Amino acid sequence: MSYSLGVLMDPPKTINPAKDSTLAIMNAAQNRGWEISIFTQKDLYLENGTLWISNDLVNLREKKSEWYSISDSRISSSMEFDAILMRKDPPFNMDYIYSTYLLEFAEKLGTPVLNRPRSIRDCNEKLFALEFPNCCPPHIVSSNQKHLRSFYEKHQDVVFKPLDGMGGQSIFRAKPQEHNLSVILENLTEDGRVQIIGQEFIPEIAKGDTRIILINGTPIPYGLARVPSSGETRGNLAAGGKGVGRDLTERDFFICNELGDALREKGLFFVGIDVIGDFLTEINVTCPTCIIELNEWFSIDIGSDYMKFIEKEILAD
Repeated sequence: MSYSLGVLMDPPKTINPAKDSTLAIMNAAQNRGWEISIFTQKDLYLENGTLWISNDLVNLREKKSEWYSISDSRISSSMEFDAILMRKDPPFNMDYIYSTYLLEFAEKLGTPVLNRPRSIRDCNEKLFALEFPNCCPPHIVSSNQKHLRSFYEKHQDVVFKPLDGMGGQSIFRAKPQEHNLSVILENLTEDGRVQIIGQEFIPEIAKGDTRIILINGTPIPYGLARVPSSGETRGNLAAGGKGVGRDLTERDFFICNELGDALREKGLFFVGIDVIGDFLTEINVTCPTCIIELNEWFSIDIGSDYMKFIEKEILAD
């Protein structure tokens, strides 16, 4: 049976075909016989309760710089798609939030949207992780510099970061006897107006910040340890980290098991979690990456696994 897949993604010109996880999923879908259509946030519009989408029907070319050709440009009702993937990278701004509201109309009209738009909206990747305190390092969320400073004085070595950051941006480590603590807190909280998160520094970051992919709450049994470059405390690939594949540990599986039921309940079918040492630090529900790197390290096909799940569990009669 042939299916039609709509993918809300970043503008095609911004895609790096050698590394892009969304493209890896789309290639897997095309290989399984799916018809692929792509569009961006600006292509959504609602009229009289129906969600319409300006989209390009595409043919994909694997491992080529010119990674797609357009077969047809059209306007389709959301009901014309068998499934829609929300694969837009942050920033998680008001345009992003409005897109989740619009995609809920697609759900109401019968087309499954993965991940569930309401849950994408509700589950901040840093705050959602804190719902599992037995998995997380000591932490604080506050805009109050007195509270933040007290947390630092207790733990002495703390990583502070914004709640809406991505790609390792604006992450600061306050080491013991940190002389710039006031400047860090003033800048991140915008002089006490913005909530931020602080986490006790985890020395195991030297061995990598591991990305683990879960499909319907079940982990792929491998992770990508993103090892910081020399002199860095950030393992993000976007910040210069190096990806190294590794098997999951017993603790990794414990963390995944703790999250699994909540992810399934919320319709968070494709998720990437970040683990440093024994601790969960973030749950990425918007647009998890590292699929291609994991595929290459372990000769697997995560995109195909995801599409099989959609066919068997989401679209099954």
